[in-house]
Amino acid sequence: MCNTAVANGGSALHPKMRGIARAAAMQASPHCPANVPQPSSEEVTSGADIISTVEFNHTGELLATGDKGGRVVIFQREPESKNEPYSQGEYNVYSTFQSHEPEFDYLKSLEIEEKINKIKWLPQQNAAHSLLSTNDKTIKLWKITERDKRPEGYNLKDEEGKLKDLSTVTSLQVPVLKPMDLMVEVTPRRIFANGHTYHVNSISVNSDCETYMSADDLRINLWHLAITDRSFNIVDIKPANMEDLTEVITASEFHPHHCNLFVYSSSKGSLRLCDMRASALCDKHSKLYEEPEDPSNRSFFSEIISSVSDVKFSHSGRYMLTRDYLTVKVWDLNMETKPVETYQVHDYLRSKLCSLYENDCIFDKFECAWNGSDSVIMTGAYNNFFRMFDRNTKRDVTLEASRESSKPRAILKPRRVCVGGKRRKDDISVDSLDFTKKILHTAWHPTENIIAIAATNNLYIFQDKVNSEMH
Repeated sequence: MCNTAVANGGSALHPKMRGIARAAAMQASPHCPANVPQPSSEEVTSGADIISTVEFNHTGELLATGDKGGRVVIFQREPESKNEPYSQGEYNVYSTFQSHEPEFDYLKSLEIEEKINKIKWLPQQNAAHSLLSTNDKTIKLWKITERDKRPEGYNLKDEEGKLKDLSTVTSLQVPVLKPMDLMVEVTPRRIFANGHTYHVNSISVNSDCETYMSADDLRINLWHLAITDRSFNIVDIKPANMEDLTEVITASEFHPHHCNLFVYSSSKGSLRLCDMRASALCDKHSKLYEEPEDPSNRSFFSEIISSVSDVKFSHSGRYMLTRDYLTVKVWDLNMETKPVETYQVHDYLRSKLCSLYENDCIFDKFECAWNGSDSVIMTGAYNNFFRMFDRNTKRDVTLEASRESSKPRAILKPRRVCVGGKRRKDDISVDSLDFTKKILHTAWHPTENIIAIAATNNLYIFQDKVNSEMH
């Protein structure tokens, strides 16, 4: 795989499960554990360009990233060069806009971050593109259009747009369109607010192209894209007494082909497939996917590391891909008892769970992605490593996204983490991994072997060599 472009691009329920209900009262500092000081304003500002989500559109020609500063950057794939007809076009910045601003909830004395949690593209209906972006509370629908011509020769206005003196207008003229430099205009079309008490963790556009859903820690809402002032609550797991709370919703997604089906994952490691035809409120799931725990592996950290951080339907709609802290799993929709495939992402961290708990890394939420043919899956790890697993050959590879090892057009070398014993030349010791460098957000081109990797405030775009295998 070679590197083609590098570009810089209410209250939350706290993840520590030993006292999950306690978090409902932590409204003054929703993101920070007890006894941990809040970051200073300088620290917050310096992290504004950290990428928080990455998403290709349905054709793969556009790629959007959101960051902690509330900005959305859209990259467009350049057309293939005439001189090199077989070379793939690179992605260059197409448009940048401020999607969300920091807000303050005066009723709850809560700061609402501008950080973009998720971006989802809508299927293209005309020449314009549309996307949804959300922070913790508010979802916005944006329209992206191009303009490369401007009208000139108005009858009642001059070239600056000011009204002419009507007494000077002695003849009529037909306005004409004159070429101009391409201008990309991004305009807000809808603002969907006041739908969530807790922090929005996922949004998903339905295959009917008319509705979408948004999920927070305890509820999932169904919205119509044309209606902003009301939504329908389709899942509500909030108990009457918050002290009885045992799990939270971590991610949700609509089925790619059946508009009535959706899945949501929980902090207990389970998946619930729901059918909206069964009832208006989908509290009773149609199928429950859960893997029984091995009692011999039971530990203090078992419940934390089993929490599902991401769930994705395969393009075919037959399988679901989930990511927990140590593994990625492939589930068959027709088999609820256990996953059909389990891949170890970084099993060498099993002995480090205590220190990872102390520095809060154990609560990192890694995402996962399918390739276009559902044959390869990808997810991130630490030290700017990301992992790819070929479902057919059962091969796997560890690659690194970093400026040092990823020069344009360079071939990425597989990396290997050494746990103990003899070390080969390029091996890296598990004790020297950098846990501040983490690949949480990844995306795969819908049809081609092109991937986007967000590494802190850098976006890496890699593509396969022509006719190559997984790497």
